[in-house]
Amino acid sequence: MDCPISRRGFIGTTTAGIGTMLLNAQFGRTEENGDWAPKLPPVKIYQVYIGRTGGIYLSRPTGEIDKFQKYLAGLEAKLGDVKFVGGDIIPPAEVESVLPKIKEADGVLVFHLQAHGGDAPLQAMTDIVNVGVQTAVFSQPFSGHGWMYFPRWQKEGHKVVLMPSSNWSDIEKVVRLMRVGPHLKNTKILVVRGPVGTAAACNADLIKEKLGCELVPVTVEETLKEHEAVPLADAEAEAEAYWFSQANQVVEPSREEVINSARFYLALKNIMRREGCRAVTSSNCMGAPAKGCLAFSKLNDLGLVGACEGDMDSTLTMLMFGYAFDVPGFISDPVFDVSQDALIHFHCTSATKMDGPQGERLPFTIRTQTDSGQGVSLDVENRIGQPVTCAKFINLDTMLISTGEIFKVTHDKLGCRTQFWTKVANADSMFRNWGAGVLEGGVMALLHRAVFYGDHKREIEDLSHLMGFKVVEEV
Repeated sequence: MDCPISRRGFIGTTTAGIGTMLLNAQFGRTEENGDWAPKLPPVKIYQVYIGRTGGIYLSRPTGEIDKFQKYLAGLEAKLGDVKFVGGDIIPPAEVESVLPKIKEADGVLVFHLQAHGGDAPLQAMTDIVNVGVQTAVFSQPFSGHGWMYFPRWQKEGHKVVLMPSSNWSDIEKVVRLMRVGPHLKNTKILVVRGPVGTAAACNADLIKEKLGCELVPVTVEETLKEHEAVPLADAEAEAEAYWFSQANQVVEPSREEVINSARFYLALKNIMRREGCRAVTSSNCMGAPAKGCLAFSKLNDLGLVGACEGDMDSTLTMLMFGYAFDVPGFISDPVFDVSQDALIHFHCTSATKMDGPQGERLPFTIRTQTDSGQGVSLDVENRIGQPVTCAKFINLDTMLISTGEIFKVTHDKLGCRTQFWTKVANADSMFRNWGAGVLEGGVMALLHRAVFYGDHKREIEDLSHLMGFKVVEEV
């Protein structure tokens, strides 16, 4: 095409497109919620209440336990993928009788009611932490002096998060984090034509050993075969419902090219559903049968993961952030402008629901992929003033992280289609210390970062304690 066509003008050029939309609405050929993806079993978190209760001096009232349990019941309903079990009160229960039940759970949530240093309740909490199951300890003010001993658990390398707080919403934040490890153990990742990234992240056996994820290899030939098997009418319906009807405009690509990209999404969806995968990455995403930009965008919009260029480190990062915060990641080829303290992020594939599957779609334009001038990609208008977290989980043991705020959106012809500038604390320092001295490898490993809406630095530090990885800030 030589000139942009508006959304209304593009759809109006064909009555066949309108007819396809009506057929789609009638027969439900497209989906918007990702219900086809494999379900994850709920994360089982054991709750324990430790310390003095009753009306005596320096005790929590017994009724407070009921309030906690009502709060957890509401949280369980809200999250939908967590189940709280147990509820033992120590004393009168003996910690020895509780430990075997904790070992069967995915995590344990300890409510520190009241205990002084040297008290039996403090020893009970130590015994629970020593089990090795990820543990969170909520300790409100005036719960005794035992808190002085809690930080040593983290220093000793135990999988524990500490919440010395009166804000019960902190419990929700940590419970969300406690989903990550168990969910990863039940995650399969579709890998087309092999992974790219750090050596550890490209080792399927190591990934299985350390995180529990399973890699499912797929050849390019298999994707071609699946693509041909998708009925063209289904691809037309998908393109109309999710792309043509929602885009601000379509600039270069033809109608047939967009439909072909939608067909590729449906092909990947069919393979993922058959193999039980919740994520896909492809080192063939620039080749036949179609560039992966639209397919990956739709998957990320649905709360799944579609990662370009076979980047396994970023794939794992996006899974971790998705399970923890319910937001998709934007894989970026960043560059710097130190004169504006800016880290500039750009790429040709992006989710349109950067706030998560339940959020509104950001405005977007359908373009070609920049480098080749071919295929179909997206120019997404990101939100000015939005805090973001830039991260990458490397070598299966370290999370690189930084934060910033979007202050400008551009459309520079030298960059990929989706572009936004983030203000960082010291761009010159970050430029000179890119990788923070811990990241080595090829271009893909060194360059790519995943960007997420929200400032999640503190929560990632808590997650590192639960899962046992390092956090290195890129500053």
